[in-house]
Amino acid sequence: MELAEIYAAYRRIRPYVHRTPLLTSQLLDALLGKRLLLKAEHLQKTGSFKARGALSKALALESPKGLLAVSSGNHAQGVAYAARILGVKALIVMPEEASPYKKAAARAYGAEVVDQGVRVENREEVAKALLAETGYAFVHPFDDPLVMAGQGTAGLELMAQAGKLGVFPEAVLVPVGGGGLIAGVATAVKALSPSTLVLGVEPKGADDARRSLEQGEIVRLKEAPKTRADGVRTLALGRHTFPVLREKVDGILTVSEEAILEAESLLFTRTKQVVEPTGALPLAAVLEHGERLPGTLALLLSGGNRPFDPWP
Repeated sequence: MELAEIYAAYRRIRPYVHRTPLLTSQLLDALLGKRLLLKAEHLQKTGSFKARGALSKALALESPKGLLAVSSGNHAQGVAYAARILGVKALIVMPEEASPYKKAAARAYGAEVVDQGVRVENREEVAKALLAETGYAFVHPFDDPLVMAGQGTAGLELMAQAGKLGVFPEAVLVPVGGGGLIAGVATAVKALSPSTLVLGVEPKGADDARRSLEQGEIVRLKEAPKTRADGVRTLALGRHTFPVLREKVDGILTVSEEAILEAESLLFTRTKQVVEPTGALPLAAVLEHGERLPGTLALLLSGGNRPFDPWP
């Protein structure tokens, strides 16, 4: 992937997405002893970065009959939003155990959700059957160059916003599921600032990306990992994303479930931002690996789609 592809994606999607803010927090900086720049993709259209990739792909299609996707939640909303922009139907295959909140949100954007009998392990087979039946265009959640380029636009914005602040991020920390987000962000960051580290973050129980980079080949999990970070419960990196990670990502950090929960809490109490567990992964990495990390860090808060949890 090249920087020019990300700029092209940005031109396509710019009228339909937010230029999300780059937040700072003196309280958080003092607590952790770092200068943190928080890229607020939880404030993006549909509540996550996924709108960028879905639109990048959808807007490049020629008169699609409809859009079809598989998703654990956030991609579902991104594709449903893209379908609404195009004025076509959206059909989303989601695991039965996926967040009811995220299913409801996808339906609110106008999507039809298919979840009966669907698991993470078989959802792609279900989608293939529906593709043959409907003739819709498939929008992959991560393993598509157009989707990857769309996600990379978050990296373009981040670096431009940091430049306006006069702050040089020594490392950018990004959640890793199937690899679409970090592939796009790494392409943008490395093209604009080759010395900036790009580090992925995933839960310890879902460390297929870490093992894949260590072994030099895609490692596939046998079953969906158990983690509160539902946005990274993919089984493996993609055939398009893996080569980009191998070339441009400097390492993968793994974090505990306890650190993810603490990071969510800190983001709410110190910055008043509601971020879902997957979006809190980069801050969890600072909590557990801070001594090994540089002093100025950009954290990509990938999403904020979580249900309201009222006080008892």
